[in-house]
Amino acid sequence: MRTTFHSYTFKALLALFCGAALFAGSAVQASAALAPEVQAKVDGYLKKLQDWAADPAIVSAVKAANAKGGIAGMNNAKWVDLADTAPEVQAILETSASGKVHKWGADSGINKLYVRDAKGNLVAGNNKPLIYNVAARPPFKAAITGKTFHATAVKPDPTTQLKSVQIAVPVKDGGSVIGVMHAAVTVE
Repeated sequence: MRTTFHSYTFKALLALFCGAALFAGSAVQASAALAPEVQAKVDGYLKKLQDWAADPAIVSAVKAANAKGGIAGMNNAKWVDLADTAPEVQAILETSASGKVHKWGADSGINKLYVRDAKGNLVAGNNKPLIYNVAARPPFKAAITGKTFHATAVKPDPTTQLKSVQIAVPVKDGGSVIGVMHAAVTVE
């Protein structure tokens, strides 16, 4: 009888805990919506990113990167160890596609802007990102399927540490998704 009581008590407590966790999770989810003025800013930048991602120079750079593949032997751990002035970094940041990204990235409403190939490797950027390959990150995973993405919470950006909302759009060649453009919208 004692085992049954303890077993019952454990199951009841587990159910209570799980219910509380689900409730708390839904409360967090519900409170994660962006403020209307932030959502409006994010929507505006999603439109800009869609226009920029359709630029022929960006599409061409992503197609070339997909054909070539990423930097041989590069991974995120090696990338982190590279200085901003390293030849591998400068080879990406000094391309004509990065020139356009630098121009667009000078917009004070965003604090970073990157273009990625179909595998998540960096193709162009307005600065050296913290991560070379973002294939496992939610913005990339959503945009590579053809969807636009925006985070539902304001958080410090991993690269710039500024309060931001992450956004991403697909880069398309005709109707085919070939890469991703992503940015961090600055929230003050």
